[in-house]
Amino acid sequence: MLGLNKRDTKFLIIVILLTLFTPFLMQPFSENSALAQFNGGYPDLMAKVAIFGIFAMGFNILFGLTGYLSFGHAAFLGVGSYAAVWMFKLLTLNVFPAIILAVILSAVFSLLIGYISLRRSGIYFSILTLAMAEMSYRLAYSVLTPLTNGETGLQVRPNDPRILDSATSANYPNLFGLELSSSYKWDVLNHVFTFNVGYYFCAVIAIIAFYISMRIFRSPFGLMLRAVKTNQQRMNYTGLNPRPYTLAAFVISGMYAGLAGGLLAAMDPLAGAERMQWTASGEVVIMTILGGAGTLLGPVLGAGSIKYLENIFSKINENVLHDWFSFLPTGLQDAVVWVLSRFTGEGWALTLGLLFMLVVTFLPGGLVEGGQRLVRLFRRRGKPDGGDDPQHHPDPAPHVAE
Repeated sequence: MLGLNKRDTKFLIIVILLTLFTPFLMQPFSENSALAQFNGGYPDLMAKVAIFGIFAMGFNILFGLTGYLSFGHAAFLGVGSYAAVWMFKLLTLNVFPAIILAVILSAVFSLLIGYISLRRSGIYFSILTLAMAEMSYRLAYSVLTPLTNGETGLQVRPNDPRILDSATSANYPNLFGLELSSSYKWDVLNHVFTFNVGYYFCAVIAIIAFYISMRIFRSPFGLMLRAVKTNQQRMNYTGLNPRPYTLAAFVISGMYAGLAGGLLAAMDPLAGAERMQWTASGEVVIMTILGGAGTLLGPVLGAGSIKYLENIFSKINENVLHDWFSFLPTGLQDAVVWVLSRFTGEGWALTLGLLFMLVVTFLPGGLVEGGQRLVRLFRRRGKPDGGDDPQHHPDPAPHVAE
């Protein structure tokens, strides 16, 4: 189906089902439960998981397949956001023209930066992309203020011209009149499930992006990118020039980042220079490595995990911690709360750093490797006591690695 073999088709169907049922999966606890603190099934978070999943998927095409580590992908995220907001201001609040312009401008910008940066490899390439991104951030922050509105950022306002919109059209980014902010809530068994138009729009785009990523991974082009990562010198000896392949991967990766930036602007119609900071580039690197670089599902898992942890841990303050440990004596309670509060609220990044350190140390293949180990463990436990059957050696779940 759709050019995929049977195994990849099943894998894609599973991803589609998981994506469509995310409002249920991220809202497992009832509203009156003490664990409701860990629910994440609301539109803003679910949309961010889908959007940053797209961002990480694109970065994985470059880093996971070719091994080229870019520290400048936030520049394309910012360009996509600015392009989308300008389209909302000048043309229409319909999201499709904004998304298309975001992808096109990001492709042009990534072609320029990639052409310059890919003249070097290794750490020199990484430093070049970092420098380009920092230059882009400084330009957006101070030099190009007529286009970016500098420190304040670019916003959609009611008096913008929008030449294709009528006076009675929606005043928020919409999908042919259906506002992305509109939601339907289903209250059942003390659970409130939210079905948001914006999330499902981002989810459908993410599924399409995932399918394209899968086709790239399975294509001869994907094999050439793996060859670049494995032994670029050997490719040169065979007469193959790796640079066109790496440049194509860089541009595709930039287009994914621009798409993510456009979707961010669609869900929250503003664009600021902070989206181009080096910290945003570092975040997508962490997402990809945490989930599993070079795998299909890993970057999505990494993006979802980080955005979920950011949301949950940043909401836990000292009052919440005191409620949780109220059963302890006062002195011990204060000590426990003081220690844990270093890793929650504004200090949640310490939790992320600790998690990243543990994953890199014990699971170099990321969360995907952790899933593989669990599958192998359960398979071993499910075998009869007589040991392995010499006539049957099961496939070590390659589809899980994707």
